[in-house]
Amino acid sequence: MLDQTDLSILALLRENSRLLWKDIGEQVHLSGQAVGNRIRRMEEQGIITGYTTLIDDTKVGPLLTAMITMFMMSTEHQPFIRFIKSRSEVADAHRVSGEGCYLLVVRVPDQAALNAFLEELLAFGNYRVNLSLGKLK
Repeated sequence: MLDQTDLSILALLRENSRLLWKDIGEQVHLSGQAVGNRIRRMEEQGIITGYTTLIDDTKVGPLLTAMITMFMMSTEHQPFIRFIKSRSEVADAHRVSGEGCYLLVVRVPDQAALNAFLEELLAFGNYRVNLSLGKLK
């Protein structure tokens, strides 16, 4: 069970996962060691599952972001799941309710790369593509 202090620590880590335990402790009124113990406990419990670095792809890499809704043609989804997990272009993949079976966020350098990726998707079903015009958040 998480208490308010744990929730505060998680909120601070969401904003900046590189914060020092000492700095977090100052904000939640604990020692750095106590914060570290809480963070380790939350990692062991699977509440904190990892740390990441967010990169502005427009400055270092892919220039095109596509949201692809997949409509599977088969009830056997494991080959598709293996495919998307193996592809570096797939930034996010969600199984969804409502329209479609999966929502993919794909980042590629150009239209040709997107077309090549979409051709490969046809082996699994049909799709609908929406292109990002700019990230808001």
